[in-house]
Amino acid sequence: MSKENFYQILGVDEKASQDEIKKVYRKLVKETHPDKGGSEEQFKKISEAYDTLGDENKRRQYDNQKNNPFGGTNPFEDFFNGGYQTRKRTAPDTIIDASITVLESYTSSDKIITYNRKHECGGCHGSGGDKTNCTTCNGVGYTTVTMGTGLFTQMFRQPCNGCRGEGQVFKTRCHVCNGSTTQSEMETIKIKLPHGVDDGQFFKMQGKGNYSNGVYGNLVIRVKLEPENGFEKSENDLVFNAFLNMEDIIKESFIIPHPDGDISIKLPEDFDTSKPLRVKSKGFKSNGNGDLFVKLFVKFKRSV
Repeated sequence: MSKENFYQILGVDEKASQDEIKKVYRKLVKETHPDKGGSEEQFKKISEAYDTLGDENKRRQYDNQKNNPFGGTNPFEDFFNGGYQTRKRTAPDTIIDASITVLESYTSSDKIITYNRKHECGGCHGSGGDKTNCTTCNGVGYTTVTMGTGLFTQMFRQPCNGCRGEGQVFKTRCHVCNGSTTQSEMETIKIKLPHGVDDGQFFKMQGKGNYSNGVYGNLVIRVKLEPENGFEKSENDLVFNAFLNMEDIIKESFIIPHPDGDISIKLPEDFDTSKPLRVKSKGFKSNGNGDLFVKLFVKFKRSV
């Protein structure tokens, strides 16, 4: 987890409500999105912060750990228990972007995602090749460092620089992966999109990431929401851009291809393109019922 304060990243008070956090996040996403000239690094920080604070359970765990940085454990446990302990192998998350359309978000459709994934090398089964014990650490993976003088000395164990803590070095490298331990292949997965999924949200799939350090990491899918067929998303509202010609504006009504079924919209007597038309409860239903807003645009060719 990031050492930075998630509340400071979003600029909210630690006692802020979930609704307040969501409103601030949506505003920041629009301001910092890379497609709109924002910083990619800042966008990542904001998304990471909201992924935790936007979920009540994750936020509670974060607050507990923030107030108790040792998480209920003794930070000196390794020292008093004799020093170095082997940790469980982990692999970093693999982050990919997935383009999701507004209508896919609304209909909660199945989404096929294809990405480049690093698998365990079949030539060496993930070993990278033939290895031998490191002569620097004698195969234990760490070296002992003594600090201080006289009675005030301390001994610490740190990962070996010669083998990077693995305890072994290559005799010969695998001819398939050249010692990288992986082979790249295109992977296809199918996920069920939740209704109302929004730009900048994340999904995590356990064990679907790249192979690294002897294990498969997690896959993190970052949503990039895109307009579709004139539809856009604005928080919990569905927005439709209606382009009308001269024949359309003299009619009494026109049809909107709403994802739940066509909707007939009656044109007002006072035709004003600066004010969108509103249809109640025809928007997203992820947090209450949003509305459908219809923006009117007049587009036609003048006769020569």
